[in-house]
Amino acid sequence: MEQSSSVSTTDAGTVREARTWEEFAAEAPELAERIRRRFARTPHHVLATLRRDGAPRVSGTEVAFRGPDLALGSMPGAVKARDLQRDGRFAMHANPGEVAAGEPMEEGDAKVSGVAVEVTDPGEVERHRDPGQPAGPFHLFRLLLTDAVLTSVEGDRLVIRHWRPGAGVTETRRT
Repeated sequence: MEQSSSVSTTDAGTVREARTWEEFAAEAPELAERIRRRFARTPHHVLATLRRDGAPRVSGTEVAFRGPDLALGSMPGAVKARDLQRDGRFAMHANPGEVAAGEPMEEGDAKVSGVAVEVTDPGEVERHRDPGQPAGPFHLFRLLLTDAVLTSVEGDRLVIRHWRPGAGVTETRRT
């Protein structure tokens, strides 16, 4: 998967600057590491895509960090894959894992959004096949990021760290 910044255009005509995971990590290393840990903690996350009629759709999914990219795979013909092929805009919320009632999520609550770009080169797709994954086709998308957010409770404050390409990290604290 190519490593470069890009400007992505969606079917809806929205144009936003987007970055690979590696580029995000270079711009905001501490935030990227904390968000990566949240996605690595559990295998299943929540993906939001747009249906043909523009309504949101949420689906369970798994992601992988592959070279410079955050990548997502899908079974052939899955509705989330069809959504992303039609309009690549997505948002993904990392599964917080097991947290007991009343206990804070020590590592925070992580979300990323951006544009999914399907990888269509058969050799590239095959190199991303996980060991033990059955033979046969699958969809592979690299996720270019336009936003990354980590929300955590620190002391008596809610702390929101938000990154956008070229804008660095902003931090908002609420009591």
